[in-house]
Amino acid sequence: MREYTELIADKIRAAAKARIRARTLGSTGAPAGALPALRNPLTSSEKLIIIGASTGGTEAIREFLMQMPSDCPGILIAQHMPEGFTTSFARRLDSLCKISVREAAGDERILPGHAYIAPGHSHLLLARSGANYVTRIEQSEPVNRHRPSVDVLFRSAARAAGKNAVGVILTGMGKDGAAGMLEMKNAGAHNFAQDEASCVVFGMPREAIALGAADEIGPLTELPAMVLGYLATHGSRALRV
Repeated sequence: MREYTELIADKIRAAAKARIRARTLGSTGAPAGALPALRNPLTSSEKLIIIGASTGGTEAIREFLMQMPSDCPGILIAQHMPEGFTTSFARRLDSLCKISVREAAGDERILPGHAYIAPGHSHLLLARSGANYVTRIEQSEPVNRHRPSVDVLFRSAARAAGKNAVGVILTGMGKDGAAGMLEMKNAGAHNFAQDEASCVVFGMPREAIALGAADEIGPLTELPAMVLGYLATHGSRALRV
């Protein structure tokens, strides 16, 4: 209970700043020019996009997902959010995006064109089941004061997916996700961090950059195109099952 009290207090303190900085995120989130097309439609996600965020992350995630094409790789998201809010957050995004967005459940096969948001009461992990990637849900202890924790998700992606994962760390307070992103990089993943100018709070991205975990840094409005461009040139091919 104390962790959630502190988390909510953190978010209240950041709220005024979030309102001021919201205009810098852009109203449409669409960069100039068309987004890169992926090579082939996928039947089961081989490449994966793994996202972590905290303060200011709900709007940043919206901006990011709204630029994802319907055939993008499967996406797993850990956003610091108390229990009871993640279901409505996922439903709102699902109504706005070309892709399907849902609150993650356990043992779901990860499909292209789908995003899975960690439930507010649990850690979300990536696992491998035969030829498929699947979700795992755990109610173990908070990590870095958070459950869901970005570090838990990123570390699971490092173990399960290695170079098939792309990590993205967005605006957020603290350091959750930095160490896990470094593990992803050491396992072969290519990682992206949101730049300071477009962050509501440049905490988590700054820590990841300081550790050398981020391969590329960019503004929120350009990150989706950067990620898709990388995937389009690094073999986002179909995984036949």
